[in-house]
Amino acid sequence: MKAKLKKQPQGTFLYPDLLDQLDPKHSLLQLARRIPWERFEAEFSALYSEQGRPAKPTRLMVGLMLLKQLENLSDERVVEVWTQNPYYQAFCGMTEFQWSLPCDPTDLVYFRKRIGEDGARLIFETSVELHGDDAMEREITVDTTVQEKNITFPTDLKLMEKIIKDCWKIAGREGVKFRRSFRRTLPKLRMKRMKMAKKAKKLRTMAGALIRELRRKLPREALTCHGERLDLFERVRSQKRSDKNKVYSLHEPDILCISKGKAHKQYEFGRKASVAVTKTTGIIVGAMRLR
Repeated sequence: MKAKLKKQPQGTFLYPDLLDQLDPKHSLLQLARRIPWERFEAEFSALYSEQGRPAKPTRLMVGLMLLKQLENLSDERVVEVWTQNPYYQAFCGMTEFQWSLPCDPTDLVYFRKRIGEDGARLIFETSVELHGDDAMEREITVDTTVQEKNITFPTDLKLMEKIIKDCWKIAGREGVKFRRSFRRTLPKLRMKRMKMAKKAKKLRTMAGALIRELRRKLPREALTCHGERLDLFERVRSQKRSDKNKVYSLHEPDILCISKGKAHKQYEFGRKASVAVTKTTGIIVGAMRLR
């Protein structure tokens, strides 16, 4: 449901407005006065239903996204710092200092999914417009980079072990009992000294047995729910070293292994992106993820 706009209370001597207690020359407050918040409110209001629980204010969510990028913070960190920094709160439209978290960090994930690629483009275009003539240069520099994902270096052993543990979680959630779960075998195998290839083969066999048993024993509704996940497990289990479009992470299956010829980092795991920067002022005027 669309957020309900609250009337701005008039400040009093005992309860002054938050902005009246802060330095009006602060960079965040100057930036907040230049951002057309009404544009985001008008564009994103159509994405909400007229029923259900009221959502967080659009200015709050957009403001948190901008602060996250400006300060290079994670979703968890930006909401934590927000409770400690009155300038962050004023930037997001608060009139009184808040002691509690503005939202759950996962709400930022849902908001990004809600506004989609078009909404992210609108926020980016608005940020570029704030630079005025500095962003209107004739020449730009276009380069590609890798947006690295926060994953461990992928190996067959790690992936197989993760598949086995995820199968245990699915079985526990759905009440499935394995004929053989390998719960005792896995720790012992980890401690054994044997060649990596032999250990990976044994783990692959264990993972395959658990996947097949889940497919047999899961109820139809549960199999529909977990079918896509099990297909991913089977794809990882059967992939070979020379295969193309390999899966390197179970929670980020779309990432790629990219080699850009760097001396200090032979391989990077993520997605390739193209960035356009003005030649003189160094303002990013375009960014696109390459598929």
